[in-house]
Amino acid sequence: MKRLAITLGVMLAVCITMWGQGAKNIKINEVLTKNTSSILDEYGEHRPWIELENISFSTYNVRGMYIATDTAVLNPNLSAPERIQMMSMLPNEEKRTLLNGRQHLILYLNSNPTKGGTHLSARINPDERVWVALYDGNGIDMIDSVWVPVLAENASWARGTNSNWDLKEADSVTPGAENLIVQTESKVSRIKREDPHGFGITLLSMGIVFSCLALLCIFFTIFGIYMRHKQDLKNAVEKQPLKSVAKVGEEVADIGHKTNVILKDGLSSKGIDKEIYMAVIAMALKQYQDDVHDVESGIITITPKSTKWTRV
Repeated sequence: MKRLAITLGVMLAVCITMWGQGAKNIKINEVLTKNTSSILDEYGEHRPWIELENISFSTYNVRGMYIATDTAVLNPNLSAPERIQMMSMLPNEEKRTLLNGRQHLILYLNSNPTKGGTHLSARINPDERVWVALYDGNGIDMIDSVWVPVLAENASWARGTNSNWDLKEADSVTPGAENLIVQTESKVSRIKREDPHGFGITLLSMGIVFSCLALLCIFFTIFGIYMRHKQDLKNAVEKQPLKSVAKVGEEVADIGHKTNVILKDGLSSKGIDKEIYMAVIAMALKQYQDDVHDVESGIITITPKSTKWTRV
């Protein structure tokens, strides 16, 4: 019996220790005190909000824990019930209080719990330095706390690396997401911001259209000139056959030859190539020596031929 009691006591101690370690994994992750254009609640209203995060990879339910914004709860002489009366409890029946690993929970302040499980009655003044604390369900153990400076509209105070807190401008606030995620502006949003009336995009579009039309005009102009010259060449070939072209080439070559003769022998030669005449004379003499020419006897021979014609 004694051994059973010891075993149960050890198991209870381990459970309590594990439960306490699970609660320590819940952190205040981001606080926004002056909400004018940030996220809306279920009723379409802008309210100050705080974000809790389960920094572990296990599941933990934050129901029954407390949010405190009054530094009076730090009085060590207060009993647990007295301290609880000064804080706002996260409701037990709210399903969203079950946080998976690395999950976030948004809680609205300066509200009424009757509006929903994420609405708390904890009060803050956006124009003053604010203290926000997270207490365990016993109302005694403080899990996490942070002092939030006076913030500009829609700016937040967020946990960074190594549990350091940093100011995040309105365009980089990350409710429901990791604070280290860089929020980049989309191309559409940037165009809307830089060109709200659309003049720039209109001029750009018209410039692209007219540039394309100009390029098409230049292309077809050059193409038309090319086709026109191609047709002219075709017509010229049809009017001047290749035979005539060859004849013209021979005449040009003859003129070139005569020119060369004149340049060589002078104007007195009149372009006549002496070597050609010398070759012709030499060929004639050779033929004469070889008796190439026929020798005529000077006698004409007529051979009679009978016909059907008779002389009367």
